[in-house]
Amino acid sequence: MDVLSDAIMAMRTGVPHSSRTCLPAPWGLRFAPSGGAGFHVVLQGSCWLLMPEREAIRLNVGDVVFLAHGRGHVIADDPATPPVDVVQDESGEWVLTEEAPPGPGPASVLLCGAYRLSRARAHPLLSGLPDLVHLPARVGAHPALRATVDLLGAELDRPGPGSGALVPALLDAMLLYILRAWLHEHAGQAVTGWAAALADPAIAGALHALHRDPAHAWTVQALGARAGLSRAAFARRFAAVVGQPPLAYLTWWRMTVAGRLLATGEAPLRVVAESSGYSSEFAFARAFKREFGMPPGRYRRTRSRP
Repeated sequence: MDVLSDAIMAMRTGVPHSSRTCLPAPWGLRFAPSGGAGFHVVLQGSCWLLMPEREAIRLNVGDVVFLAHGRGHVIADDPATPPVDVVQDESGEWVLTEEAPPGPGPASVLLCGAYRLSRARAHPLLSGLPDLVHLPARVGAHPALRATVDLLGAELDRPGPGSGALVPALLDAMLLYILRAWLHEHAGQAVTGWAAALADPAIAGALHALHRDPAHAWTVQALGARAGLSRAAFARRFAAVVGQPPLAYLTWWRMTVAGRLLATGEAPLRVVAESSGYSSEFAFARAFKREFGMPPGRYRRTRSRP
């Protein structure tokens, strides 16, 4: 696994949802704050995105917006149009609190998606994203993202055999391509943070090594050697860019991996400990309790409840 895939796996819960909606003007939708993340893509027409303490943003055909932290927002044909409230039900679907009759004006077509995320172990790559990621349509920009938008829109418009499997897979691809696009656009601008970390060959190589084999007995010296840097130079560079020392990040990631194994599987504690880089179950249990505030066994029982 690579760092971006792991960051998403650490937070994802449940099944993502999506819809393709035709909205004749006037129309407005107010999305309540949520614990997940979501996106909107304009397929036809135009609209406005409104968020508290931000200027209204006009969205045109092909524009993609991603709300990483579930901030409440409004999308509407015009900033002055009164919105209808939209809330998430227990399954994660967004539903209207009241039906609004279709308007007489020109229609906008939107592709929207929602992801359920756990903030308990939020990977800093995702928690460091801004509230709003806006990817305006530009000729030749992000062709893989554009292709995924087309495939997802077509599948929602004309469902066929296998749509139940295709749509979640395309939604996963959408999320990855949105994050790739944002990281790519900010890689040359950022000095610190995850856009800078993944664009720095020395730091990115060390991060991929830690994620590929978290159980390995990594040392700062070994990681620095992989990066072609001295121990001290690598440690300074890693901490400055990522925001924490290499071994502190490794411990955090090991505990995240352990928590995921305990919550989603039935592997014996010994196996979980070894997968997290601990040869002793006792040492692992002590480290786990220090990180999560409870022993591994209790953590597994609380997370496995229906």
